[in-house]
Amino acid sequence: MALSAGPQLCGPDNSAVTYLPRQDEAEIIDFLSALRDRGGQPAGARPRLVGPDGQSVELPESMFGVLLQVAAAMKAGLAVTVAPHHLMLSTQEAADLLRISRTTLVRLLETGVIPFDKPSRHRKVRLDDLLEHRRRQRSQAELALADMVADTERLGLYDTDPAEVAAALKAARRASQD
Repeated sequence: MALSAGPQLCGPDNSAVTYLPRQDEAEIIDFLSALRDRGGQPAGARPRLVGPDGQSVELPESMFGVLLQVAAAMKAGLAVTVAPHHLMLSTQEAADLLRISRTTLVRLLETGVIPFDKPSRHRKVRLDDLLEHRRRQRSQAELALADMVADTERLGLYDTDPAEVAAALKAARRASQD
């Protein structure tokens, strides 16, 4: 079985490669189905990557897990990018990765929230710094959500009839407009 990567998109310095799934990626589905049928375990004692020419290489368990994630993403029609953590990104690339505007990213850079380098007149951001920022943001969001749930439980708001809450909100909005 061969796992084709589809078309590849390389950056100007060939440091990151994005693999785009093709419409005919049946091999990915076959790979995932075969793995699921075996209970998620590789056939041999250690995972192996076998090329179309029959050449095989043993893989560490962690690499096997990564390849499963890549295959699942491509099966879902998602593009997959492989990049080293020390990769430097432009502000636009960094903003795209975080799914924020470039202006918002620049504000985060200038206020020191995310470190950056300015080797010339353009700012460059390390991929690992962006991933760390995203991890911190998600952690803060999870804590805030947990706090809101705890407050709601403490106040007994889960026991309140939703129709009563909607009526109270409507009345409060009407009162604020007067």
